Amino acid sequence: MGLEEEAGGSAKILPPTEQELSAELDTKLQKYLRGEGADLEALKDKKLKGQLFVREKLYGNSAKAAAKFEKWLMPSEGGYLEAEGVEKTWRIKQDQLTREVDILSSRNQYDIVLKDLGPYTLDFTPSGRYMATAGRKGHVAIVDMKSMELIREMQVKETVRDIVFLHNESFFAVAQKKYPYIYNRDGIELHCLKEHGAVSRLQFLKNHFLLASINKFGQLRYQDVTTGGTVSMWKPTSAAPLVKMLCHHGPISALAFHPNGHLMASCGREKKIKIWDLRKFEVVQTIPGHHAKTLDFSQKGLLAAGTGSYAQVLGDFSGTQNYSRYMGHSIAKGYQIGKVSFRPYEDVLVMGHSMGWSSILIPGSGEPNFDTWVANPFETSEQRREKEIHSLLDKLPPETIMLDPSKIGTLRPYKKREKPTKEEIEAEKEAAVESVKDIALKKKTKGRNKTSKRVMKRKVLIDKAKKPFLEKQMLEEGKVAGKKRNLGEETELPASLKRFVRKKAAV
Repeated sequence: MGLEEEAGGSAKILPPTEQELSAELDTKLQKYLRGEGADLEALKDKKLKGQLFVREKLYGNSAKAAAKFEKWLMPSEGGYLEAEGVEKTWRIKQDQLTREVDILSSRNQYDIVLKDLGPYTLDFTPSGRYMATAGRKGHVAIVDMKSMELIREMQVKETVRDIVFLHNESFFAVAQKKYPYIYNRDGIELHCLKEHGAVSRLQFLKNHFLLASINKFGQLRYQDVTTGGTVSMWKPTSAAPLVKMLCHHGPISALAFHPNGHLMASCGREKKIKIWDLRKFEVVQTIPGHHAKTLDFSQKGLLAAGTGSYAQVLGDFSGTQNYSRYMGHSIAKGYQIGKVSFRPYEDVLVMGHSMGWSSILIPGSGEPNFDTWVANPFETSEQRREKEIHSLLDKLPPETIMLDPSKIGTLRPYKKREKPTKEEIEAEKEAAVESVKDIALKKKTKGRNKTSKRVMKRKVLIDKAKKPFLEKQMLEEGKVAGKKRNLGEETELPASLKRFVRKKAAV
């Protein structure tokens, strides 16, 4: 970082100027500020204004301290493969990397073959310490990736479509043949989520403690794992999709989101990967020649695509959202890759395929430094309990899931509560009726399980679901009728009360 100055034939190295240091710290500072602060000038409440001023100052000082620590005290720096001359990074094989890396890194290269139980899907904890893997034939396993020890293994004896960890390695959810189930670390079944139906994919939103699932009928549901509340459809607080995008002229085979939340990668059957800017909802790059069945972004922004028995990694090294080939890897011929996933805080890509799973090295894919307050691969049981309590206290409400994340932290102007439109009320009413239709009725004894009785029971359930909406509608109609009566002609009073009526002043 020094500057060279020639004087009298000798080179003198000068320290960086304060302006250069300030510019570099400002760049790092924006990373920790996470958006602009609240506009306090618009506030009229002096007490609230003073409290928010103190908080904004505290956040600013914390961000400055974090930026300085990152500059001077971070123990490691990330790096990528660099080719010399006519060499290409995507031509470098895994066996060549093995000969150059250290012993600990070389242990991350392996293949697990389980012929009769695949294809496999997998998931990692936020710290990257534990991996959950599940085979389509019912095999479920939890593995400690640091020591490569098998923590738990079980056979659920039915089809498994997906597996995902919840807030830590103590709990995980499995999408089985009919319903998703939640298990603890010992493999004990805790919950059966029957209202979700036959789920195809699962994802856990750790900041909101929401388990999102989508079933074979296209129904997206959010399950609050702290309270057990269920909210259907696209956003936890809305029954209608927020955005509909025509991404490809045909079915979409894979989706992935960048860690910064601004980019999305999609792949369609027309063999094209598209990179989307979600702030403008437009394509920034189209990469032809790929029919990926699975996509995944790494912590540093590398994009992995799995097609058949070949996995390719793309990288944006210029910072202009222009992805190019970085590395590639072929597994055994005939193996079909079902899912690719980068391991957090490690330069490792794991592929779940039809015969098990494989792990390869991808230099520069993982974050080199971990924050123990966010994700600690070496946390003890006491630290895990403490973190779980803090996570529950810091849990974000579902209303914070929105298209514009910059709204979080701003002040909402005071305005009267808007009434929902007729279309929104009808959508909520239909959603309530549909949820009742999916409820399975208990089978009664002979004579009490006739089709007519089952139809009547279903009708009663539907009427109960409609009742709150009908009562609300009648109440609104009663209010409107009362206003019309008040605005109409005066009601005729009895003769005994007419003398108490106030007489109008003479003109």
